[in-house]
Amino acid sequence: MTALVRMRLAGFLQTGRAAAPLLAALVVLSILYGGGQAQAGEAYGVSAAILFGVLAWQTKILLDVEPDVQRRLGRVAVGPAREATAGLVAALLAGLPVILVAMVLPWLVGGVTGPQKAGDPPLPEGIALGLWAHLLLLLPAVALGALASRAVSGQAARGLAILVGGVVMAIVLGLKSFPAPWLAPPLMTAARDTVGGTDLAHVLVTTAWGVLWAGAAVAGYAHLRRDRP
Repeated sequence: MTALVRMRLAGFLQTGRAAAPLLAALVVLSILYGGGQAQAGEAYGVSAAILFGVLAWQTKILLDVEPDVQRRLGRVAVGPAREATAGLVAALLAGLPVILVAMVLPWLVGGVTGPQKAGDPPLPEGIALGLWAHLLLLLPAVALGALASRAVSGQAARGLAILVGGVVMAIVLGLKSFPAPWLAPPLMTAARDTVGGTDLAHVLVTTAWGVLWAGAAVAGYAHLRRDRP
């Protein structure tokens, strides 16, 4: 399976497909931080929410790079479960450099500032919560991108509808006024948690929410992949 992960990452990089989501991340983050300085938690919280869609799109691109025949050969060689898992692992690894860029870029452009008044969370806490939000939202982003991939959707238009619909759903259902926010990944909740700081208990609850949502989405992906060659 390790060889299959390396092969998918190599195909993603060598075909130049990795450039599009990375450039998109740089553009949206540059626009975000070009508006002025913000405290670390607030800046990183918004960054994580924005990158959710970019990371989901990147996952779809990575999984769609592989030709259908090659994917079928992989299923025969290592088995359906390991072949599908290799794609998800490759997508998770591909998302880490984007998160690194998101964590470093605001310092290069002067987009982050420390506490401004009494009661503001300290800078290390804001950075830690920002990293937590990015890593947490990477999981459901990869799951959503997998559901939108060609191996599941079968058609480009259908895959795009799943991708866009999933991102919009995560935003709308994450509003405080919505009665059942758990139907979507904790996109807006994680972003809000980073702004003014939060306690460990809430971080653990939100983390469990994100992991369980991603797990349910991956289970759906595995079920749909089972019915498709």
